[in-house]
Amino acid sequence: MSRTNLLFAMSFVAGCAALVVAQGGQQPPQQPPAVSVTITGEPGAAPRYAVPDLLALSSDAETVEAAKTIGQVLWDDLNYEREFDMIPRDTYASIPAARSISDPPFDRWRELGADGLVIGTVQVTGGTMRVEVRLFSVRDRRSAFGREYTGSPANPRLYAHTAADELFQTQLALQGVARTKLAFVSDRDGERLTGTIESRVVKEIYISDYDGANQKRVTVNRTLNINPTWSPDGRSLAYTSYRRAVPDIFISNIYQATVPENPSRGQGENFLPVWSPDGTRIAFMSTRDGNPEIYVMNRDGSNVRRLTNNPASDVTPTWSPTGTQIAFVSDRSGSPQIYTMDADGLGLIRKTSESYCDRPTWSPAPYNEIAYSSRTGPGFDIMVLDLATGERRQLTFGQGSNESPAYAPNGRHIAFSSSRAGKRQIYTIDRTGKDVRQITRLGNNQTPNWSR
Repeated sequence: MSRTNLLFAMSFVAGCAALVVAQGGQQPPQQPPAVSVTITGEPGAAPRYAVPDLLALSSDAETVEAAKTIGQVLWDDLNYEREFDMIPRDTYASIPAARSISDPPFDRWRELGADGLVIGTVQVTGGTMRVEVRLFSVRDRRSAFGREYTGSPANPRLYAHTAADELFQTQLALQGVARTKLAFVSDRDGERLTGTIESRVVKEIYISDYDGANQKRVTVNRTLNINPTWSPDGRSLAYTSYRRAVPDIFISNIYQATVPENPSRGQGENFLPVWSPDGTRIAFMSTRDGNPEIYVMNRDGSNVRRLTNNPASDVTPTWSPTGTQIAFVSDRSGSPQIYTMDADGLGLIRKTSESYCDRPTWSPAPYNEIAYSSRTGPGFDIMVLDLATGERRQLTFGQGSNESPAYAPNGRHIAFSSSRAGKRQIYTIDRTGKDVRQITRLGNNQTPNWSR
């Protein structure tokens, strides 16, 4: 069994969330890693997985609670991608607890219909948590996966997220999203802007786990902070802030105690920053030359280039996964529609002909599509445009107004904001339009963005 040492630390510095994951050197394996065993289900069916609570190797409350938390979160993470038929945890009561991680009651789990059994142990000693996770094929009792993690006990959920992503990778060669983050805008703090004629609510940037857990405030400047986007390395957020009265672009390095960068340097009004796939450039919208146009600059603000030049408004850019194209919205044809162009501003092509389109977001590879919001009545719905065929599919159907789609890094899920519950909240949905999940519940929450 291979061993991986992970150091988990959660801290906040200068009002910014920090999650540091450091990987230490690997210890000599006790046995060859069992990565060649792929668990299958019955012909034509997904494999059925069971994930009971992990075994607490000590009776202290912290260890016992961590064993329950990791088991539940791991079940939820594996269920999210809908690749496995997850056996409900409330059916496990009749199965006796394993005597050890290597000796679970396989016959009983087989009677319950499990093809795969995820089992593990937890122990907290001297401020260090040690978690071992294994996946067994119930039919032949072979180990298909084994990992050991050690680190801080501060965030047990992270151990589950890490194990889930590694299970997906070894079993399906699938990039999971359990360790990814969402960024979004929220007015939940109820603070009001000061020094303005109109009384307006403060909006701050928040981040959370992909499933909405661990929601943390990132900005603390008590003004309007909008449209956050993650850098490709997942360590920085670019966003628009009114902290200097005029809207401008800032970058917060959320894992460092640094003053936010200001690459656009107050040249005009600057909005809607979005990172290039390699993280070296930022496309954005600016009024610096009069009309709203699309520009590109280097991360440090150098080499600013104007890409569009039209009396109409050109807004909301998004990069293709190769970095060779940019899609954006323009009302040059009368109503706002989606256009694509090469990253140098050439090769302009109109892609939609609808009532009103907004907030396009280009999918990651291997998909070649753009999700966007389209007016379908009094409100908007989430649409997906297949760029190869020109066909579009509708994901939401008039429950509130649904806007600002953002792809998960594996392209299999989309986060969006919706007013379907009254106040505007963040939701996620499968790219096929199934499995809608509400992520936020406090205040109004908008414009989600998904980390890579």
